[in-house]
Amino acid sequence: MEFDVVLVIALVIMVVVFMQLRNVLGKRTGFERPPFDPYSGCSKKQIETETVDHSFSFPHQVNARKKDFSEIDAIAPEGSALNDGLRAICQADSNFSPQFFVNGVQIAYEMIMVAFAQGDRDQLKKLLSQDVFESFCAAIEQREKREEKVKFTFVGINKVEFVAAEMQKNEEFLTVRIVSEIISVTYNKQDECIDGDPEAIVEIKDIWTFVRNSLSQDPNWKLFATEDGD
Repeated sequence: MEFDVVLVIALVIMVVVFMQLRNVLGKRTGFERPPFDPYSGCSKKQIETETVDHSFSFPHQVNARKKDFSEIDAIAPEGSALNDGLRAICQADSNFSPQFFVNGVQIAYEMIMVAFAQGDRDQLKKLLSQDVFESFCAAIEQREKREEKVKFTFVGINKVEFVAAEMQKNEEFLTVRIVSEIISVTYNKQDECIDGDPEAIVEIKDIWTFVRNSLSQDPNWKLFATEDGD
């Protein structure tokens, strides 16, 4: 019987301690983490704090170094339309470099010329705007209907020079004049040469305009327009 009394007293003490502990744990002290919804994004308070402490205006960075336009000034005189256009693109696109662009044009030009000669629509689709792609495909289709084939050799590029540069809203437009050398021969279905000379290197001149959205994560430019450079 004595054992039962001790057990009852112990149980009462445990209940009292538990109730007091529950009361303490149930109170808010001001240091609790707020409820977190992984699908709700930042709370309003978090957004306000980040706006104050880490504000920036895309695509410019706060306290960014002053742009160096010496490379652009070497291409076109300061104050000219071409210089102003290149500067505007440089301001909108922090990764833009005229020399890097020229290097890219040389690669893209060869890829496009070879793909067109081979009738490679998949390759062209990656490099051309929709309108230019449809125009190139129409020319390829006509060639295929005539059962003609082209043997094409890309010799090289002699010169790439800027002709125009312009920002239209978020789109960057760059026009270049390209002087290249190729060997291009067209054969009919009887395998007779109907255009070109397989032994002759021909110099051609093109004016190509490329476009890119400055807000896009894709760094690649697409061919927007073509015309004869002579």
